[in-house]
Amino acid sequence: MNDSPTEAFEHAEHAEHVSHLGDRTLTLVSVTIAILAVFAATVGSLETLETAAAFGDKNHAVLMQSKASDSWAFFQAKSVKQGLYAVAADQGGAKAQEFAEKARRYDDEQKEISKEAKSFEAGSEAALASSEAHERRHHILTISVTMLHVAIAVATIAIIIRGQLWPWRASILLGLLGSAGALYAYLG
Repeated sequence: MNDSPTEAFEHAEHAEHVSHLGDRTLTLVSVTIAILAVFAATVGSLETLETAAAFGDKNHAVLMQSKASDSWAFFQAKSVKQGLYAVAADQGGAKAQEFAEKARRYDDEQKEISKEAKSFEAGSEAALASSEAHERRHHILTISVTMLHVAIAVATIAIIIRGQLWPWRASILLGLLGSAGALYAYLG
């Protein structure tokens, strides 16, 4: 990622200074560098956003899994109580009806807790899937922004070795590949 959020503006300033020299090739290359810098800054920001979203979704998945685990533990506690009251009801006696009723109540509560736990598990799986999608985009954007930075460096070579346009053309190709990669991250 860029060291400075003003890097794109600095490249534009250099392009303006070069335009005063009167060399059309230098002007063209400098403008290309400024455009590539804007694309690189934009893709770098998108890369950062995808990283943050991946972390956020992963944290949400962990929270949902923790809630699911808590719900399953609560389910188990209700299951133990339900079992104890069912055994007590089967023994008969003065409180057998009361114990049977408590066993039915715990059984009903277990069904609700089970639904809640399954809902938390589904939420965890969905958040993990979303996190993986953000990580995938992050990786593609990392490659794309790297290509854009390399394109800027190669275009700079065209300024250094005046008279040869192959570095400028190569920088345009790399810039197009980097930009296409960024589009692919969201469309592919």
